Amino acid sequence: MPNRLTISELTAKLGQREVSAREAMESCLRRIHRTDRTIKAFLSIDENDSVAQADAADEALRHGANHQEQPLLGVPVAVKDVIAVRNQPLNCGSKVLGHFRSPYDATVIEKLRTAGAIVFGRLNMDEFAMGSSTENSAFQVTQNPWDPSRIPGGSSGGSAAAVVADDCLAAFGSDTGGSIRQPAALCGCVGLKPTYGRVSRYGLVAYASSLDQIGPLAKTVRDAALLLRVIGGHDRRDSTSIPEPVPDYTARLDGQIKGLKLGLPKEYMVGGLDPGVSQAVRAAVEQLQKLGAEVVEISLPHTDYAIAAYYIIATAEASANLARFDGIRYGLRVDANDPIELYCRTRGAGFGTEVKRRIILGTYVLSSGYYDAYYLRAQKVRTLIRQDFLNAFEKVDAIVTPTSPTAAFKIGEKSDDPLQMYLMDIFTISANLAGICGLSLPCGFTKNPKLPIGLQLLGKPLGEETILRIAHAYEQSTSWHKEKPGL
Repeated sequence: MPNRLTISELTAKLGQREVSAREAMESCLRRIHRTDRTIKAFLSIDENDSVAQADAADEALRHGANHQEQPLLGVPVAVKDVIAVRNQPLNCGSKVLGHFRSPYDATVIEKLRTAGAIVFGRLNMDEFAMGSSTENSAFQVTQNPWDPSRIPGGSSGGSAAAVVADDCLAAFGSDTGGSIRQPAALCGCVGLKPTYGRVSRYGLVAYASSLDQIGPLAKTVRDAALLLRVIGGHDRRDSTSIPEPVPDYTARLDGQIKGLKLGLPKEYMVGGLDPGVSQAVRAAVEQLQKLGAEVVEISLPHTDYAIAAYYIIATAEASANLARFDGIRYGLRVDANDPIELYCRTRGAGFGTEVKRRIILGTYVLSSGYYDAYYLRAQKVRTLIRQDFLNAFEKVDAIVTPTSPTAAFKIGEKSDDPLQMYLMDIFTISANLAGICGLSLPCGFTKNPKLPIGLQLLGKPLGEETILRIAHAYEQSTSWHKEKPGL
């Protein structure tokens, strides 16, 4: 079945004419029809457009197109409902956008199309990417392919679940505080958050503009490396985009990590970490040592302040970014007698509980008399956290940590306790505050029930090549990534 292949495997078969792009696309659609009534990863799919894109790819292949020039030609990939795709719905998991459809493609989508990808399907997410479980979607709760009674992680839960369920060859999500890496860990796939500025944010609906990054979720490290090479690079339409060339990330995936020095932060292997997660991560560290890496203990002394700083900075930026959803220009409109009443009614009806909570918190920390005490201080802490990482990277090539403190929890288990939900991102948010790159890949399973565990690798700014190399070496020496849920 083509939908079960990796990108590398599918492109090889497409090049040899052993399978067609249409067969690959239809294989994904059949799989979605069978599994998505349970998983609920997709919000919408334009099947006719998907098949038409596949036919165009087959036509291009017949006329001499190749995967050296178009590395994703004929590969079906799905997209989180926060990234703009022309003529497709763009709801961000929220009612406030109503029946809005994007009039343009995000830069990432333009690059995927240029590379020949079949871009299809809108994937479920926590509303405006605010959540760690995909329970905050206004439309449906996505379920974990390994156990439908459990969450897939968030906010890119639909993206991770779709990849692991073999509904697509790969997917794209956004990561503001762990929203790619955490669901990748809880569902059992590879999730990559690039360095801030490595990938254009043009066409990504903003949650927190100084933290957001688009990245891939894939079945293997090699696939993630290929996807990053396609979507990375400078974009003049994004003022935060870094004007640096994009290396061929797949060229260094040679399995050789001998001599690399990895840091294990003492602040991350602490109380509250599930024993099964701790055991799996320590076993992964031992495996990396067997492969030739040197592991040393390091300190990131301001780690304890990361959660507080993040939830001040992120909510403050969210308060400003979400002010545009006013019921006047686009999206949901609840009629009223005057503009203020229209604004209040529309936002009251359109936003969910978690989004309202974060807007209120963000507005508070930006308000007169509190700006210096909260927002300004949080930005100073952010600088200290970034400096912690830069100091560490003077001594080590990468940092290894758990991705999540626990495996996937039951749906509804933490819904009434926002603070416990926020703590699910304790190992991932620092990378966003520091602007560095991070990757999660499978490193084991819990017992009773069997649930995936993720290993996180953190790299210096623009250090994706190094963490991909380490991740690939580990992946090739283990079989965790080959395990599939019994859907």
